[in-house]
Amino acid sequence: MKSPLLPCLLTFLALSPADAGDPALLKSEFIYATAPFPSCHATTLAETTDGLVAAWFGGTREGNPDVGIWSSRLEGDAWTAPVELANGVQPDGKRHPCWNPVLFATGPDELILFYKVGPSPQTWWGEKRLSRDHGKSWSAADRLPDGILGPIKNKPVRLANGDLLAPTSTETPTKPSDWRVHFERSMDGGRTWNTTAPASPGTPPIDAIQPSVLFLGGDKLLAVGRTRQKRVYQVTSEDNGRTWGAMSLTALPNPNSGTDAVTLKDGSHLLVYNHTEKGRSPLNLAMSSDGKEWKAALVLESEPGEYSYPAIIQTSDGLVHITYTWKRQKVKHVILDPSLLVGKPMTGGQWPQ
Repeated sequence: MKSPLLPCLLTFLALSPADAGDPALLKSEFIYATAPFPSCHATTLAETTDGLVAAWFGGTREGNPDVGIWSSRLEGDAWTAPVELANGVQPDGKRHPCWNPVLFATGPDELILFYKVGPSPQTWWGEKRLSRDHGKSWSAADRLPDGILGPIKNKPVRLANGDLLAPTSTETPTKPSDWRVHFERSMDGGRTWNTTAPASPGTPPIDAIQPSVLFLGGDKLLAVGRTRQKRVYQVTSEDNGRTWGAMSLTALPNPNSGTDAVTLKDGSHLLVYNHTEKGRSPLNLAMSSDGKEWKAALVLESEPGEYSYPAIIQTSDGLVHITYTWKRQKVKHVILDPSLLVGKPMTGGQWPQ
C-alpha cells in the first residue's frame, strides 16, 4: 500500500495536534466529516494489500441499542464514507448495542472483524465476520463459542509458530465488578479459539482489562493496558503466552481509559495512552527499546475534551498509523514516521515539559 509521506497542509491546519511541528508527525486527519450517527468510540485499524481499513462503533450514544459497527477504507489518499458492517439485531427482532470492534488481517486477502454484542460489558458475547476482498464485503455474523470473547479491544498478534494470540478480558456482574485479563489462542488462522491461562492479577489484585501484546524477544511477551488503579499495568510471559506471571503497575498514569501498543519491526515499542490520572486528555505516545523504560515521544492531543481508545499499527512501508476517538464525535487518523521519533526521559512517570 502507499501511505502519504508528507502532511496535507490544509488538513494539518484544520486538525493541529499538540506536537504538530514534530517531523515524525506526517499527517493528521478526520476519517469522515459527517456520518449518520452522532457518537462514535473504540477505533480499530488493519492493513490489507489494498490499503487501510478502519472501524469503530457508532450510534446515539455508547450502550444504546442503535449502536452498530461502522467502517471506512482508505482509497488512495481519501477515506470512503462510513458504512455499517454489523448491528445487534437478534432473530426475535430485539436489538442490542455493539461494542469494541477489532480488525485483524489473517492473510493477504482475508480480514476478520471481531466485535461484541449485548446489553453491557458484563453480559456481552463475541461475534465475527470475514472479508476476502479487503473489507469491501463481509460474511454473515458468526457468534463465537461460549467462553470465547475474541480480542476485547486491541489486535491479536501472530506468534513465531503461526499461532494467533488474542488479548482479552472479562468484567464480572458483581458490584464492584472484578476486572481480569486472559488470552485466547488460535492455531488455525482465527477459525477456532481456545482460552489460555489468565494473567495473575497480583497481590493485592489489580483490576485490569484490555491488554495489548508486545514482543520482547525469544518466547518472551509483555502485555500492557488499562486499570482502575490509575496506572498502566504490565505482565510478562516466558513461553509465548501459555502462562503469565504476576501483574504489576508501571509508573505511567492511566485514567481508567483504553490504551494500545505495538512492537515495531526494529524491536522497539510504542504505547498510545492518556498520560493523566483523570480525564481523557492529553493523548500521548510513549516509546521504549525494552518494554521497561518508557520515554515521552509525542502529545497527540492536549486540548480539553475526550481523546481516547486508540489503535496503533505499523504498516508494510514502515510507517505507523494511529486512530482514536475525537470527542466522541469523529474518528481521527494520524500517520507517523517512527524513525524520526525522539524520546525524552520521564522521571517518576512525569511527562517532560
